Amino acid sequence: KKIGFYLKINISYVLLHSSRKTFSNVKVSISAQWTPSAFQQNGSTSSLSPGETWEENKLFADMGEATLFLGALDSIFLFSYAVGLYISGVIGDRFNLRYVLSFGLCGSAVTEFVFGTLTEWLQFYNVYFYCFLWVINGLLQSTVWPCVVAIMGNWFGKSGRGFVFGLWSACASVGNILGAFLASSVLKYGYEYAFLVTSVVQFAGGVVVFFGLLTSPKEIGEKGIRTPLYTDSQRPLISDDEDELCDEYSIQQRDEEPEPQPKAIGFLQAFCLPGVIPYSLAYACLKLVNYSFFFWLPFYLSKNFGWKEVQADRLSVWYDVGGIVGGTVQGLISDLLGKRAPVLAISLLLAMGALVGYSHSPNNQLVNGALLATTGFLIGGPSNMISSAISADLGRQEALQNSQEALATVTGIVDGTGSIGAAGGQSNAEGIKSIVCKSCSLCMFFLMTYYCYFMCKY
Repeated sequence: KKIGFYLKINISYVLLHSSRKTFSNVKVSISAQWTPSAFQQNGSTSSLSPGETWEENKLFADMGEATLFLGALDSIFLFSYAVGLYISGVIGDRFNLRYVLSFGLCGSAVTEFVFGTLTEWLQFYNVYFYCFLWVINGLLQSTVWPCVVAIMGNWFGKSGRGFVFGLWSACASVGNILGAFLASSVLKYGYEYAFLVTSVVQFAGGVVVFFGLLTSPKEIGEKGIRTPLYTDSQRPLISDDEDELCDEYSIQQRDEEPEPQPKAIGFLQAFCLPGVIPYSLAYACLKLVNYSFFFWLPFYLSKNFGWKEVQADRLSVWYDVGGIVGGTVQGLISDLLGKRAPVLAISLLLAMGALVGYSHSPNNQLVNGALLATTGFLIGGPSNMISSAISADLGRQEALQNSQEALATVTGIVDGTGSIGAAGGQSNAEGIKSIVCKSCSLCMFFLMTYYCYFMCKY
């Protein structure tokens, strides 16, 4: 049952990120479709809209305008995603997590299908309609992350949480890799098929989650099982011996009255919990750097080095590979040390050098891939840690005295603030190039935040 739960919760966010990554992977093709010139970028075989379609819709006069609009869509998505995170975190602590999660997955899949596939099939191009769909998509996708972190927090205590969550949070990077390969494999038929494949797969994943996901250990046993004996957040919330677990429940049911269900904490209360504000501000700086790579890396590789769009998509996965290894290794080290902040501070100090080095990468795919993996290890790793393990730590801290539900709310606050920071840097069409110049000061702010507040506490 534990394995089945772990696979389902991983698959849900893998599929979400694979569809989210699709938009990043097809930007060159979309730009070509939205402009009047017969643009063929680096051997791309995407079909171009006919002249009469351009005359009717008049989206953009040139590639520059189209690229700026793509950056604006990224910012629109992230702002709506951030607002949704603040709301969905509160919702996740008050409603059934399985329902909220499956609704977000299926709703987002339908929205992306309409945005990328249906509009192209109907040859309907409208700037305001694209913006509206991307606002809806951001709101729907925002329901997923607070729910999956809350569900993981229900199953795993703080002991070993850094390693477990570090390994689990790699599902976002795995989704990026899956999305890159799915998009590149069907891109020759048109970018609309990239959206079609990922949205259909994501919708199917939402259906599986609705019918098969266990959101808490309380759902394992017989109907009527009460709260387990283990109430200390420092201890694992699941047992390897299910029979023993059921015996303990039976003893408790005979000897004790059922404990009342914990009440959900208010938004302002969660915002004022120790550590929430500093970590949220720090994550805003880090996510600005991380999501510039997420949204613009394939586009940058194709435009800056002249590589084919398919090659750029597949080379970009090395950044995610580094993030997978970084999140897992750094999570394990933080468990051994008993503190998270020192590990992340050292990683980000090294990340400043890695970013400067990548900004001078030569026109060589092998060297570029190695630099991307190193940068992903040092930036993607800490990003995965903050959005998962540290958010779970903050939502299960002693200040709550195990009497209030706050995990989904705290996760929404941390990730929502991070998304606001990330949204501010996406409207620039030269996303990667500009972010490298800003990254040192942002990472320094991140390090100072940790040093001033966390070194002695976490």
